[in-house]
Amino acid sequence: MDRPSATEREPGDPGDPGDPGDSTGRGDPPGPAAPGSPGDPASGDAPVGASVIDTRGLTKRYRGGQLAVDGLDLTVPAGSVFGFLGPNGSGKTTTIRMLMGLIQPTSGTARVLGHPMPRASRAVLPHVGALIEGPALYGFLSGRDNLLRYDAADPVADPRTRRARVEAALERVGLAAAAAKKAKAYSLGMKQRLGLAAALLQPRELLVLDEPTNGLDPQGMREIRTLVRELAGDGTTVFLSSHLLDEIEQVCTHAAVMTQGRLIAQGAVADLAAGARGRLVVTTPDPGEAARVLKEQGVADVVAAEDRVTGEPPERDLAEVNAALVTAGVRVRGFVVERASLEDAFVALTGEGFDVAG
Repeated sequence: MDRPSATEREPGDPGDPGDPGDSTGRGDPPGPAAPGSPGDPASGDAPVGASVIDTRGLTKRYRGGQLAVDGLDLTVPAGSVFGFLGPNGSGKTTTIRMLMGLIQPTSGTARVLGHPMPRASRAVLPHVGALIEGPALYGFLSGRDNLLRYDAADPVADPRTRRARVEAALERVGLAAAAAKKAKAYSLGMKQRLGLAAALLQPRELLVLDEPTNGLDPQGMREIRTLVRELAGDGTTVFLSSHLLDEIEQVCTHAAVMTQGRLIAQGAVADLAAGARGRLVVTTPDPGEAARVLKEQGVADVVAAEDRVTGEPPERDLAEVNAALVTAGVRVRGFVVERASLEDAFVALTGEGFDVAG
């Protein structure tokens, strides 16, 4: 059975959907509350220019004492593509579930589109598209019919344009050719695409994506990155959790880094990377001798591979390091400090490599 998506209502809400895998068809996917309801972001209640997501002291402690999220102060600027990074068990998904009103925080506050969550979830969620821990699908229905059912559950969706919206969403995520195939026959990547299509049936102010490229091939990953950029260009704020650091660096304008339930850095991606030191790169046909000299000159974490030797730049003048190489007879073909990457910043901040299980 597929895991529930963040588009579902809180457990116990009236109209809580049935098991998506129920072959009887009971329990439609949830639809949003009608716009204009009290606290509806579209009604003009939300403060103009407010952050799209804002948390203060947000904390989640599970039964047994496990502290999953510890005093989180997170700010997501409107119009940004915001990357949410952290190793396995760092609290990313727990945070997202609190933001979407799927679980209650132990303490602290979370505001989404200017409104408190989970209290205002019925007003906020119609303006949010989300894909968390994989989409909830009816396996016995086709991809197209899954989207038709999702759209039919939306009380504000115009039934006269339903099929046009569904076809447009399928086209946008590259599933038009597979629209008639039953969802149970979809690959993991296709299910991810269908979940994205469901989140895009209506215009959204905020799109929350938890590992959106999970299961996709390189071409599919490029297509999703392009789609995220297009959505941001249309004014949608995108909050994206991913274990792929290069993906975050390529597509995100801002990012936050979590470790062991705590936020340790946030800001513009360029600023985060700039805060880390780059790698010294020496290109030479004498990598063994170059590595020896670099270590003598105080270069740490020296790695030699073919005609390239890298390491952490020492505190001393790099001109002296280069001169030492030449004096030792090393044929230096290139000597440069490469710009720090987001991965460099992550390692510097957390003191550990990135766990691809994310």
